[in-house]
Amino acid sequence: MLENLKKYHVILASQSPRRRELLSGLGIDFEIRLLQDIDESYPASLTGEDIPLHIARTKAAAYLASLQEDELLITADTIVWLDNKVLGKPENEEEAREMLRTLSGRTHYVMTGVSITTPGRQHCFACTSEVQFDTLSDEEIDFYVRRFHPLDKAGSYGVQEWIGYIGVKSIKGSYFNIMGLPVQRLYCELKKW
Repeated sequence: MLENLKKYHVILASQSPRRRELLSGLGIDFEIRLLQDIDESYPASLTGEDIPLHIARTKAAAYLASLQEDELLITADTIVWLDNKVLGKPENEEEAREMLRTLSGRTHYVMTGVSITTPGRQHCFACTSEVQFDTLSDEEIDFYVRRFHPLDKAGSYGVQEWIGYIGVKSIKGSYFNIMGLPVQRLYCELKKW
């Protein structure tokens, strides 16, 4: 599959072990390439999917000057969206607990922006999944935060972890998008390269 990618050296620009695992699942040979200190801020006027799209493009722009002609770069960013604002990565365990209390018993959206970039071409897309959480007790939230330390996760949770097992009532859209990379959509887009 994806024989058309054989002409490219595929690069994933991500520190996320989940994105690495998901891209590996497509059977693509790729290299991880990381740059430090990429500015992931965005204009306050952006909302919803436009935020992770902007950040995915910004990440790609940071790599563009060093890309070789035969290299194809994949960048992505994921946000949790609730009440018209972003729930990012928590600064500490107390903030993680507060985010989970905010998500408890409510529906939120997980949005991922993806950029596929070569020196001569760029295509970006976004994917949104709707997630409904059951009501979580303080004991459940505390257990999860202490045991799983979700400080590296948008919205303070990983759907593939214990909190997803006990807390996620329903999902509309891509499960893998909630993990951080909408691999089915990415596969469809990569077939066009």
